[in-house]
Amino acid sequence: MRYITGSINLILSLVISTVIIYAINIIANFAGADYSFTNGEVFVIWILMAILVNNCFKK
Repeated sequence: MRYITGSINLILSLVISTVIIYAINIIANFAGADYSFTNGEVFVIWILMAILVNNCFKK
């Protein structure tokens, strides 16, 4: 049972972090900023945001 909840939390945190990253990028684009990320930068930001979202689930 712990593996299932852990897997669900992992998948949810990865999906939510993706939505947050792209939402921030789209809002910044509307404000006039032009951010272009390399694949490595997006991966690092994605993992760090997933860790942040996962820590928010624990509280």
